[in-house]
Amino acid sequence: MDHGGPQQQQQHPMEQQQPAYHPQHPAMMRLYEIQKEVASLGPQVCTFSGLQNDRDYKRLERELTRLLLDVDQVDTEGKPELQGARKRAAQEVEGLLRYLEENATHPSRLAIEQLSYEARQLVDERVVAPQRAGGVTEINDELVDALQQLVLRLTQVKTEGRVPLRKARYRALTRLCAVQDVIEGRTQQQTLSLPLSGDTHEAVNCINQVMVKVSVARSQLVALLMGLSGRDSCAHLSRILTEMQVELDALDVSGNAVIRNYRKQVVEEINGLLKHLDLEGEGDDTRRYDLAQNNSIREIEGVRAHISHLREGVLRHCVMGDLSFRPKAELQGLLTQLDQVDTAKNPCIREARRRAVVEVQAVITFLDLREALARRQPGPNEHPSHRAVWQVLGSLSELQAQVLGFDGKRVDKSYMILEELLTKQLLALDAVDPQGDETTKVARKQAVKFAQNILNYLDMKTDEWEY
Repeated sequence: MDHGGPQQQQQHPMEQQQPAYHPQHPAMMRLYEIQKEVASLGPQVCTFSGLQNDRDYKRLERELTRLLLDVDQVDTEGKPELQGARKRAAQEVEGLLRYLEENATHPSRLAIEQLSYEARQLVDERVVAPQRAGGVTEINDELVDALQQLVLRLTQVKTEGRVPLRKARYRALTRLCAVQDVIEGRTQQQTLSLPLSGDTHEAVNCINQVMVKVSVARSQLVALLMGLSGRDSCAHLSRILTEMQVELDALDVSGNAVIRNYRKQVVEEINGLLKHLDLEGEGDDTRRYDLAQNNSIREIEGVRAHISHLREGVLRHCVMGDLSFRPKAELQGLLTQLDQVDTAKNPCIREARRRAVVEVQAVITFLDLREALARRQPGPNEHPSHRAVWQVLGSLSELQAQVLGFDGKRVDKSYMILEELLTKQLLALDAVDPQGDETTKVARKQAVKFAQNILNYLDMKTDEWEY
């Protein structure tokens, strides 16, 4: 995949045609000087990931426009060879200007900015504002789920292989994933039996005070990550957290294992916040956001190829009515292999792994349902509503086989038919009246979840996601 910009696609204007004039000719000398400046700006243009109102965009646009004017002012003395060299130099500058503008105004770049704005609004309203107002930030599943949805939407933004777009998406993702980690850490901390009573040990009051400061620092970190920090800086917050560590290290808790463990947990909380303060340069390393050659992605792709092979075998045997082919142990082994993939906390690799896991689980649940349907022996006293749920499950099994084998797009007629049929099965389940039968209630709930998972899997297969 070509991740370069116009600099990689165009020759040096002086190399495209050997000039008929001596290199010391004033016009050629001036064009060479301009070309050196263009060469120095090229890499900056080709990796710029901001918007048109950014300071760096305006600087690059200004410098390229000046170079274009400089090229236009070169005196060619009406000679065709010099005119050709000047024209090629102008085309290269114009190409960089065009590339700069295209990436800054690209629909995907604007989509990234919109999602970043939504994330900032959410975090400001639910986390930062309450803390600044002196209240307590409520961290709940609703907030965690909302953040996860934003992460998923960001990973689904198309970049067309463009470095600036990949870079912008990766920077937005790393910050939002860092906020997720901080908030999830807060959720875990809420479940701890802390703080301890001040009567337990003379050092406890000091640790409790640090805990309060850590809570404030957590909100400050979230604000920094989301660009809501005002005058605060990562360096300032890092100093504050480091001072807390020094304060804790100075406490004498050697004779009390409980207090020592309490202090250890608080120190770990601080370390968890410190690790997120080095995100300023995140996204500048090509190896992080350009994943075509990433070893973890290669490993995931290898697993996906294996999944595809097993899926085809399962569907082939099902067509023949043969239930003996049950590679569940092999599929479980693939789940273990995926669990061991090193994502380096890269959100795109994490999403690639998640999708591969969903592919494995889809085949496993298909096999489980087919086996359950084959084993089913309803008794004469089976509740009619329970029988109705199983009838729907039978239809869902047939539809899931089609979904597993589907290899089209959302605009395809076959996709729309599958989606409609799956929706009808959900409506059929909704119409089942358990009539107070608890077994039917449980079965219907599981069947609804199963149908929704099939729909979600169909959506995932057709959303044209890229890493």
